[in-house]
Amino acid sequence: MPISTPQARLPLAALATPAHKIGARVTAEKLLRNPMAILLLPAVPTAKDWDALPFAADIRAVFSLKARKAGDSFQLRLGRTGASELLVSVQAHHASEFAYLQAAAKLARTALGGEPRAVLLFAQGLAPEAANSALLALLAALQAAAFPLASFKSKPKTRSRLRSIEIAGNIKTMDLERTVATSAGNNLARWLTALPPNVLDARAYRRLLQEFARKLGLRYKFYGERELRRLGAGAFLAVTSANATRDAGIVHLAYRPRGAKGAPLGLVGKGICFDTGGTNLKPHKSMLDMHTDMEGSAVAVGSLHALHALGAPEPVDCWLAITENLTGPTAYKPQDIVRTMNGTTIQVIHTDAEGRMVLADTLSLAASKQPRAIIDYATLTGACVYALTERYSGAFTNRPASRDTIESAGAASGERVWCFPMDEDFDADLDSTVADVVQCAVDGKGDHILAARFLNRFVPKAIPWLHIDLSAGSRAGGLAHIATDITGFGVRYTLELVKRGWPDDRTASRAG
Repeated sequence: MPISTPQARLPLAALATPAHKIGARVTAEKLLRNPMAILLLPAVPTAKDWDALPFAADIRAVFSLKARKAGDSFQLRLGRTGASELLVSVQAHHASEFAYLQAAAKLARTALGGEPRAVLLFAQGLAPEAANSALLALLAALQAAAFPLASFKSKPKTRSRLRSIEIAGNIKTMDLERTVATSAGNNLARWLTALPPNVLDARAYRRLLQEFARKLGLRYKFYGERELRRLGAGAFLAVTSANATRDAGIVHLAYRPRGAKGAPLGLVGKGICFDTGGTNLKPHKSMLDMHTDMEGSAVAVGSLHALHALGAPEPVDCWLAITENLTGPTAYKPQDIVRTMNGTTIQVIHTDAEGRMVLADTLSLAASKQPRAIIDYATLTGACVYALTERYSGAFTNRPASRDTIESAGAASGERVWCFPMDEDFDADLDSTVADVVQCAVDGKGDHILAARFLNRFVPKAIPWLHIDLSAGSRAGGLAHIATDITGFGVRYTLELVKRGWPDDRTASRAG
């Protein structure tokens, strides 16, 4: 009897819920109509600030019980029946975007503890820029916390869902829409990454992406193993060789808004649906969560979804390297020699360095379409985690002049990245006596840098390229405004980088 495997359907309609809107000034009546409200105040409100608040006497009485500092919060009930709850938080006048998001995560967790159906957000006494950042961070945190990842419990827990969020303040509609679209993209990335490996294998992933393309009106093309063999994608096919079924391949999604002109931005994602390590088998603890090794592809898809939701005017291509890395009698082995799509020969050293193998051919395929730039995302190396922990992700580029833009986009988005060196002399550590390049070094020194130098061979110098090693893709307890271990890191970052116009004319012409 065949095993019954749960199925998953894309939750596209739920990605941007709860509903959101910008409201008018907060009154006592409006507060009492909402089961939960969050008020942001400075550490020392002025008399004018207090005069502008409904229920000022009640709030001030609790606020004044002690000297307040940024990060303090308290709750109180409003009205005769106490049916409405107010969560008051003290905010810093100036903070980093990461700090705003981190503070918002705690508030969202507290606010949703009582399972309210509606939440009202407002600020008083903060500088306009601080109020804007803090309120939008709260919106992002609530959008993330209210979105459920897939569950396969036979008796799921019923809970009241948050249905609406209202922000009372001078928030620009464009900023609101950007935050909601980015949150939806992050929700999609986390949802895909969290799916069990028997639910999201290569075949199921391809079907979900077909559904995704159909609903968003994207072009869809699948390069299966037969076509990849014709194209000479030997590195990709080496990784797929142990698969029990021939479902692996590269998915291409194309977003072409009406009137779009010019070359597209290429987003490339590593989509290893499960990674055993191959012939160099991983130990139990290292293999346990390897269904998340496709998070790079999920971030690429989530970023595409967010850009589509915003109606981005520029075309985007998404290239997703989808397979498992399994073991068995047909698996590829250390010391195998394989030839890639662009003709490079590789001496295999370690079969658990499969991510750079599938990305080599996927980058070559993406580059062959002459994009204006390429960003690739991958949970690629443990070395990057050791270098940065899970709080930052690593960035590597062939445009060193754009380092400030790359890192400042991380600071502005709250998804922080750090640029590592990409000097050519690192290539000496990848020299092979029998092939053009070794897949990786035998020891693990600087593996994140060597992996980037390896991938650099598959992107022509004329194309600006940014590689993101997602060391922050998973972190126990979450990161910034995301409370789940799977963070979906990269969607907010990508939207900010695109907003800043990377690569600009100055850096696009200066290859490293």
